[in-house]
Amino acid sequence: MRAHWLDTGDDLSADFLRDDGLVYERLSLDAFQGHLEALKRDRGYVQQDVIELRPETVGLEAICAKFIDEHSHDDDEVRFILEGEGIFDIRSQSDRFMRVIVERSDLIVVPAMRNHRFQLTESRTIRAVRLFKDSSGWVPHYRAAPAPS
Repeated sequence: MRAHWLDTGDDLSADFLRDDGLVYERLSLDAFQGHLEALKRDRGYVQQDVIELRPETVGLEAICAKFIDEHSHDDDEVRFILEGEGIFDIRSQSDRFMRVIVERSDLIVVPAMRNHRFQLTESRTIRAVRLFKDSSGWVPHYRAAPAPS
């Protein structure tokens, strides 16, 4: 994981992310499922799947376009990265964007109702475990642009 403020480029630590309400951990690829099971039990997640995006994924641009605009969800967004990498721009509690680049072995939980956006890196590849409390809670709610003054 690499994280920094988007506006200044100043680095952010994993401890800062946790203090701001995110869950971030590095897990072993050989033993992550036990940790995910504990997370499911502790936080009420009931569904698990794997999402995979690659340059050859049919409709990749349309899929990515759904995530690039700032949005939130009624449920947490949980990702454990198995392969590749991705970029989360997440609003801090002080309403500044933090850029969090997740990579193999990273677990991140973006809390419910926290505005964020997502994009792939230049590799255009990510494979990640997702956890859900209810898959219908993962519908994006796009943040309205401020009215012109």
